[in-house]
Amino acid sequence: MAIRWCDGHSSSILCVGVSPGPECLLASGSEGGEVAVWSQDGAIIGRVTLPGDEDSTSVVFSPAALGPLYVSHGDTVSTLDPRNLKVTVEEFQGAGEEEINSLALDETGSSLAVADDSGAVRVLELPGGKVCRTLRRHTNICSSVAFRPHRPNNLVSAGLDMQVMLWGLQKTRPLWTLNLQDVAEDDDDHHQQRPGQLFNPPLAHCVSVASCGNILGCAAEDGRVHLMRIGSGSKLEQQGAIKAHTQGASQAHFLNFLSHPYWLVTGGNDGQVSLWDISNHAVVTPETKSQGTSVNRRKSKSKAKKKEQSQDKAETPPKAEAEGEGAAGGHEMKEKSGPKLCISHGDKVNWLCPALLKGNPSVVVADQSSSLTVYPLSQV
Repeated sequence: MAIRWCDGHSSSILCVGVSPGPECLLASGSEGGEVAVWSQDGAIIGRVTLPGDEDSTSVVFSPAALGPLYVSHGDTVSTLDPRNLKVTVEEFQGAGEEEINSLALDETGSSLAVADDSGAVRVLELPGGKVCRTLRRHTNICSSVAFRPHRPNNLVSAGLDMQVMLWGLQKTRPLWTLNLQDVAEDDDDHHQQRPGQLFNPPLAHCVSVASCGNILGCAAEDGRVHLMRIGSGSKLEQQGAIKAHTQGASQAHFLNFLSHPYWLVTGGNDGQVSLWDISNHAVVTPETKSQGTSVNRRKSKSKAKKKEQSQDKAETPPKAEAEGEGAAGGHEMKEKSGPKLCISHGDKVNWLCPALLKGNPSVVVADQSSSLTVYPLSQV
């Protein structure tokens, strides 16, 4: 049964975050610089409007007990005491080159990653906010950033240039880059386009890393959640996708409090919130060959495709063609199996926040309204 949390904001809520540990506070940010902090039962602990009236676009809690709350608004990051929002502990003006879209903290709370509209990712030292790295490779807005668990020097970024990148902070160039447009085109080659059917480009909106540190999920405008597995040497070992939404997928977050680390909750512009068990997907379980595509195989297919086009589409025996379509067939099988739980929220999803509220697995949904909706996940 859904529960509404109201009266924390006067405009559309854009982001939600949850604090670690048993206290489990939640914070939300909305248009106009509003920030609210909630208890586990939806009571408002505090509210504040940050100076400048710029939208609060991301909120993250320090992993330290009784630690601060970081909020991005404009190109600034404000450090707040969540138990007394009126007091600004620190303010990092110009933390982003342009408007900030996403914040991420490493597991120790000593590094803060900032993704902004310029496409840059900056890494700030905490406390103090000194910029220690600026990572430039995205050619459009960088929409999301996440540190890789158990690998403090690795972080992942995703942007509206349809690129997902893994970075090693010792260098200022990515360890690898995955172009989601190339992946989508390879996959769509195996599906006949219906008359009048439109395909949205896979603009990357949200990236998440499972608690194991090796599985990535990226929600994209093509309605898919693209999955990636990182192998030895931080190499991109496998990629695949689930067709999660009929319109753009805006959110994808792994849950770290269910039976295994491969539960994934997604939200989209179709107003749906879905919970997926991807533990048997080929990206997670390499033995399941039919559902994923190795990166080397995908590159080979891409080269072969270009060669075939230059040779005016040389004929392929039906048997070999069927074998080449194995990866796409796997995607179809996964799509037919569907999510373990599907919630018709009814409004476009701005943000999802998995949380263990009073011991109950839940997902907190922010949409176009000024209230939050909490859905229990206890049935799974």
